[in-house]
Amino acid sequence: MLEVERFGEGPQVIFVHGDIVGPSLTWRKQRSLAERWSLIIPSRPGFGGSPALERNDFDVEAPMIAELLGDGAHLVGHSYGAVIALLAAAERPEAVHSLTVSEPGSLRVAEGTPVVDEMIANGERLFSQASAIPTEDFLRLFRGGAGSAYETPGELPEELLHGVELLKRERPSWEAQIPMERLAAADFPVLVISGGHSPAFEAVCDALADGLSAERAVISGRGHTVPSTGAPYNERLESFMRAAEPA
Repeated sequence: MLEVERFGEGPQVIFVHGDIVGPSLTWRKQRSLAERWSLIIPSRPGFGGSPALERNDFDVEAPMIAELLGDGAHLVGHSYGAVIALLAAAERPEAVHSLTVSEPGSLRVAEGTPVVDEMIANGERLFSQASAIPTEDFLRLFRGGAGSAYETPGELPEELLHGVELLKRERPSWEAQIPMERLAAADFPVLVISGGHSPAFEAVCDALADGLSAERAVISGRGHTVPSTGAPYNERLESFMRAAEPA
C-alpha cells in the first residue's frame, strides 16, 4: 500500500516522482495547482511511508499507480516516474484523462540514436559497479549523466543516502518496454516535455512524441529537473489538462 497525500479540490491529477528524492521535493512547485485541481501525490515504494520493495521495478510499480486512477484522473510523471506513468496508462487507458511525462528514462524508444546508445552504455557501466562505488560518488555520476539541476552536498543527509541506496538496486529504467501501439491507440492525449539540455533526452522525447502523436514541449532552465521550473511547467501542464478535461 502506497502512502498517498491529497490536496485541493477539482479534477484529479496523479503525480509520480522519480529517483533519489521523494514527492515533496519533486513536486514542491506544483502544490499551488491545488487551488484548482485535486492533487494525488503517492510516495513510490521505499519513499516516505510507503513500504520498500526488495528492488524497485517499473513493472511492479505501474499497477500500483494504475489502481490510483480510480474512475478517472490525469496522470503526470517525471523521469523514472514517467516510465511508470507510461506503463500505468497502458494498463488502464480507459481511466486516463490525459498523460504528461517529462524526460522519461525509457531510453530504448530511441535506441539506435548514437547519443542515446551512449547514455545506455554509460548507465549499464555505472550500475554494474554500483556496489563498489561510494554512495556520494554514485549520486554525482548518476546526476551528472541525467543532467539533474539538484546540487549534491559534500555530506549527504540521511534522506539522500536512503534515496541513493534505493537507486543502486533499482531496475534500470532503460530496460522498460513501452507498449507504444497500445498507448497510441488510446483515446487520451499525451504531452511530452524535455528540459532542452541533453541531446539524448531530446531524442527520447521526440521519439515518444512521434510514436504517440503527442504534444511536445521544451521547458529549459533546470536541466533534467523540469518540474522545478515552477510557473512555466505549471502553465503548460494546466493548459494541457484543461483542454483534455471530459465534457
